[in-house]
Amino acid sequence: MHTKHMNTLKIIINECRNFILLGKISLGLALTLPMASCGKDDNSRPLYEDGKSNVIYDLAGDTEASMAGDVEGKEYRPFNIFLFRFHDQRQIWIKNANDSAQWLKTKDWDLAFTGPYNSELFVNNAYHEFNPGYGGETENTAVVLLRQPYEAVVEAPSDEEFDTSEVNKIGWAATESSPGWFRYSLQTHIMQALPNRTYAIRLPDGKYAKLQLINAYKGNPEAVTNMNWPAPYYTFRYYVQQDGSKNLNTREP
Repeated sequence: MHTKHMNTLKIIINECRNFILLGKISLGLALTLPMASCGKDDNSRPLYEDGKSNVIYDLAGDTEASMAGDVEGKEYRPFNIFLFRFHDQRQIWIKNANDSAQWLKTKDWDLAFTGPYNSELFVNNAYHEFNPGYGGETENTAVVLLRQPYEAVVEAPSDEEFDTSEVNKIGWAATESSPGWFRYSLQTHIMQALPNRTYAIRLPDGKYAKLQLINAYKGNPEAVTNMNWPAPYYTFRYYVQQDGSKNLNTREP
């Protein structure tokens, strides 16, 4: 076996838990979500619009970072964390100790995009040790993975289900039982968003929401054909029930 391939295999075995392999094979990274489409020129964006949900297209992550040292135009360093706030779609960058002190231990954010390519997500929580909000003010949040299409989720789970959920980080689904949002193929070196994975969330303010992660490539392509496709640029959608109930129905009446 070629030495380069042997080294790649060792990296995968030794570092897959932390998903470092994404950086090592960044030029082979591709992320897609299978979508119904009549042709490659169709505009897929309206498929996500339901009149109730917030749909975020091409939210730029840390596009200047790289896990390898020989990528032109990028820096060899960890990816900076960014936070996202549901109520006003604000993106908050955590680039230094001052940013961390100002934001991480507060209730003033909902999601943290961390790890390689900002692909590992956390819901703000004070009790999970590796959560960016650990030790902070947010005490009652929780996440439940619902193995259903986003549209089919019409009600949040019971509080008992939230209280007993063990979902913390939402990242690479290394196994079928993993709560992660995407699959990675060791054969094709392609990442693919998993269908029928919707995350019900109990937010810092006690409201209920649902979230679907769709893509991490610019333009939300149906298929990535160019290995240098700009990334990470996140497309996702979410719905927050403002009246405090568990009603998460986003279907048209």
